[in-house]
Amino acid sequence: MHKRRLGPDGPMVSAIGLGAMSFAGIYGEASEALSHEVLDAAREVGIDHLDTSNVYGAGRSESIVGAYLARQGKGARDIFTLATKGGITKDPKTGARLFDNSRAHLAAELDGSLKRLGVETVDLYYVHRRDPSIPIEDVTETLAGFVKAGKTRAIGYSEIAPASLRRAAAIHPVAAVQSEYSLSTRAPELGLVRACEELGTALVAFSPVGRGILTDHPPTRETIEGIAFFKGNPRFMEPNFSANEAYLRGFRALAAEMGTNAAALANAWLLARSPCVIPIPGTRSVSHLRELAGGGDLALSAADMARIEAVLPCGWAHGDRYSDAQWIGPERYS
Repeated sequence: MHKRRLGPDGPMVSAIGLGAMSFAGIYGEASEALSHEVLDAAREVGIDHLDTSNVYGAGRSESIVGAYLARQGKGARDIFTLATKGGITKDPKTGARLFDNSRAHLAAELDGSLKRLGVETVDLYYVHRRDPSIPIEDVTETLAGFVKAGKTRAIGYSEIAPASLRRAAAIHPVAAVQSEYSLSTRAPELGLVRACEELGTALVAFSPVGRGILTDHPPTRETIEGIAFFKGNPRFMEPNFSANEAYLRGFRALAAEMGTNAAALANAWLLARSPCVIPIPGTRSVSHLRELAGGGDLALSAADMARIEAVLPCGWAHGDRYSDAQWIGPERYS
């Protein structure tokens, strides 16, 4: 798999990475053994960029990754370029989701992540969600302090606006911004892609296959009913779900006609949009991982891109990507 640079002066990593949220059981049951099989398969196909967070299963995802690295023995730390995140917490009384970007909170959470991962430093540490009560310049100074302390090699932000990225980058180089980006969610094209290109920042695209809808095996109604996130997400609710499925049948047919699978084609489309984009799909399935990784070997021509956009034109998706409750935290921009 070819490589892309993770930040202005960062390491070269696989053009497609692996998101480890699925290891925490967010989208269905996931055992440590099966997660380790997925990590083995990722290495086999050339994936060396691994993304997790302290809140994925309240640390479970990080612990699974840490256990995997511990099993590999000497040199295990260099198997993956490791990224994790902090900044999301809960109200101890109500359980409501809160955001805390204070130095004390981020420092404590990073220390916890390092312990679970079993490493002394991560390659990339993100603020998972911005705390609007603290200027992003101050938060960036905090993150820069972690770099100086040797606890992370680079810094990043998740779900921020282009203007916020520019403010942060004026204080310290920002290696990556993580944002949802796919054929079904194209908001980053409203300024974020351009800002990342200008600053040398990687745009790490999470949910690059639209939480499964841009694959040959999309979530079924039965699956949706069993997963809390899906049940409350507008794109998976009727009548939007049926309307989206009508479009997606055409996309799956196009992928087959082009000699590939839908997941690979969705990732290849992202890679062709900009050299700064690095998709990080997640999965609990080895076979699905291989489908996803196939996008890294597809070179799409201008004619190929036009065919894809004819089937899934910008704005085709019915329903917002988040519900009102799910929108709390990400920065909106236009």
